[in-house]
Amino acid sequence: MPKKILIIEDEEILLDLLKKKLEGLGYEVYTAKDGESGFESAKEVLPDLILLDIIMPKMGGFEVMEELQKDEGLRSIPVIVVSNSGQPVELNKAKELGAKDWLIKTEFDPKEVIEKVVKLIGQP
Repeated sequence: MPKKILIIEDEEILLDLLKKKLEGLGYEVYTAKDGESGFESAKEVLPDLILLDIIMPKMGGFEVMEELQKDEGLRSIPVIVVSNSGQPVELNKAKELGAKDWLIKTEFDPKEVIEKVVKLIGQP
């Protein structure tokens, strides 16, 4: 069975790019465009990994991570944060909330995403 990845991202172009790349490699990809529906999807899908934006409508990425940490069945899911900001304050907060890795959108390279995903959960 292929590994499942949930992408929670409100930028449609980036969401589609990531989805196509990861599906092309054989991962099963689920998407959500805001934190609230993303958290609901996480409970339903129980993904092997979550790619998570920080600034989103309804519920931000930090709030999503806080909710994941409260849930026994979800807290062990690795999270890679995808953000516009590389501020140390944000990086530290994300790490405290359990993020395993970080990608900055302005320096974004799809190959880097694939490398980080494979490093955390292995091949599909």
